[in-house]
Amino acid sequence: MARPRGFEPELALERAMQAFWAKGYKATSLEDLCEATGLSRSSLYAAFGGKRALLHRSLARYEENAVLSINAALAKPLPVREAIASFIDELIDGIVAGPGRAGCFIGNCAAELAGDRVTASRVRQSLARVEDAFRDGLARGQLRGELAADADPEALSRFLVSGIQGLRLVGKTNPDRAALAGIAEVMLRCLDR
Repeated sequence: MARPRGFEPELALERAMQAFWAKGYKATSLEDLCEATGLSRSSLYAAFGGKRALLHRSLARYEENAVLSINAALAKPLPVREAIASFIDELIDGIVAGPGRAGCFIGNCAAELAGDRVTASRVRQSLARVEDAFRDGLARGQLRGELAADADPEALSRFLVSGIQGLRLVGKTNPDRAALAGIAEVMLRCLDR
């Protein structure tokens, strides 16, 4: 069967990612993916490969969006600590409002599929790119004198990504703004001079 007329691969990929994100990899059936994308099984396979290949493409899409969001936040004309605080505040807003309670798609995949070596490797790649985005922004802030001269942007970026993963995990079951803001406040202390 041919792909539907007007097939938009990026839109289909976005919809597949949302299906995986909502239900998890194992609980998302091929029928769910066909319904979400509007594609038949044969078209889905022709366009994206198998279910796991589609998950990996979905992870890459989420990763790219996350990196773009981080880069945009860190490009604001603010000191790096304020830019990261604003970014985290927006995450908290999403958690409290509801949409952010799905957690981080990368983190969800890590938790569900840690035993799948290929997917675990893909998750590590995604986390590394997110860490790199924070590291680059922190290094720029350090050059501007906004971080201590002896601060380690790489270690700080790893810590922030780990903290954000934890914040999003807590937010899945406890979307209390005060609790989440308290976690964020402690996390951000690593950036104090």
